[in-house]
Formats: sequence, C-alpha cells, structure tokens
Amino acid sequence: MTETGDLPGRFPVVRSAGVDGLLVSFADGLSEPANRAALAFRGALEAQDWDGMEETSSSLVSAYLRFDPLRVSHETISGQVRALLAAQDWYAAQLPGRRRFWRIPTVFGTALAPQLAQAAAAAGMSETQAIASLSTARVRVQTIGFAPGQPYLGELPAAWDIPRQSQLTERIPEGALAVAIRQLVLFSVTTPTGWQHVGQTAIRLFQPEAAEPFLLRAGDEVQFVPIGPEALETLRRDPRGGATCETAG
Repeated sequence: MTETGDLPGRFPVVRSAGVDGLLVSFADGLSEPANRAALAFRGALEAQDWDGMEETSSSLVSAYLRFDPLRVSHETISGQVRALLAAQDWYAAQLPGRRRFWRIPTVFGTALAPQLAQAAAAAGMSETQAIASLSTARVRVQTIGFAPGQPYLGELPAAWDIPRQSQLTERIPEGALAVAIRQLVLFSVTTPTGWQHVGQTAIRLFQPEAAEPFLLRAGDEVQFVPIGPEALETLRRDPRGGATCETAG
C-alpha cells in the first residue's frame, strides 16, 4: 500500500511491513541516487528519538523501521516518517557519519581467483586492464546481506555490467571477491554462487566474538589493493586480513 506520494509508483514510497514495520523505498531498481538516499534516510532515522522506535536497517534502495505498536500507533509513526521524508531531498543528501575507508589486500587472478580471465573478457578487457580497473575503483558498501556481514559494493564502471553465470560455481571460499552487474561481493562464508570469482582476500567479515560482529558497515568505502599469493598466506593470521581503515572523506 502506497502511503506517500501523489501518484501511484512515485518515489519515495512508504509501505507497511507487518504490524510493526515500515519500509521506505527510493526506487524499484538499484541506482547511485537511490542507494545514497536509503543510506542517508536510515542514518536520519537512527538520529531520531521517537518513542517506540526499536530498529532500523537498509537495503540497496530502501530503509526499514521497526516499532513497538504497543507504545506508538502505526498512524503516528507513519506521520513522523512522512514528515522526515519531506524535510529534504534525500537523493542529494550527505551520507551518514561514522563511515570508513578500507583498503583490503587482494590477490587478483591466479589459482586463488580462477575466473578473472573470463570476467575480464566479458567486460572487454585484458586481465591486466581488469585488475587495474577493479583495484583503482573506490566502491561503497551499498548494503549488507545474504550472509552475516557480507557486503555488496558498487557501482563499478559500466564495462562491468556483466551477467551472473548461468551455472553455479559449486564452492567459493570465505574472503572471495566476485563481480557481476556492476557490483562486487566480498564473501563472508563459503558458498555456491553465480558471481565470477576474480580476487581473494584473507579478511574475516563476520567475527561473532567481537563487540561489532560485522567488520564492514553500509556506507563504508573500500578499495582492493593488489598483492601476491605469498603475501596473502601471511595475512591469514590477521582477522582483518591486513585491511586498514580511516575515516572516509
């Protein structure tokens, strides 16, 4: 049910998500402005001190709010959300604070990441060009999903608008970097996938023993720094896999 906007399908759109949730969508498909809006609006929700608000999260183009219906009515929280939406142009908003810029050591290609050549060919590049393109891109964590702490990162240049494979790769390891549809996925678990395995890191994205179990957060920026296979073995002793971070500028 559309609850905001004068015309059906106009964005942003607020929808009920059960008896205790609202979903605010900024597009029906991934785009840079819509992802920025979702992250910025979720950050703004987090900054509110509304009675009854219990949880927020974001996806690629939406922000979610969960509330306690015993403490606040659906009508009240919907009105607060619509008022916040009207406060500014969220598609042009500043990204939320506490963002970080990560540099993650990565082996591109070799037997550790065996699909670099086919991914490069699909993007119309040589392997050398592909490594240069992927390793110089400063990509944003657009959302965390599929597995605990697993980031989807983008957007890559248009040449990387390549499809997923029609057949699944039976096993891609933890720390694998894979590409498709102008995005990178950094895998937090070993899993089958249709994404093309182009790089390998030593990073542990999900650390349940830590105060913050997810190493990366939506909105963080990442660059994948090329290293050799020998260096990767040394970095496996570090839970961060040799990754460094600083405040995002």
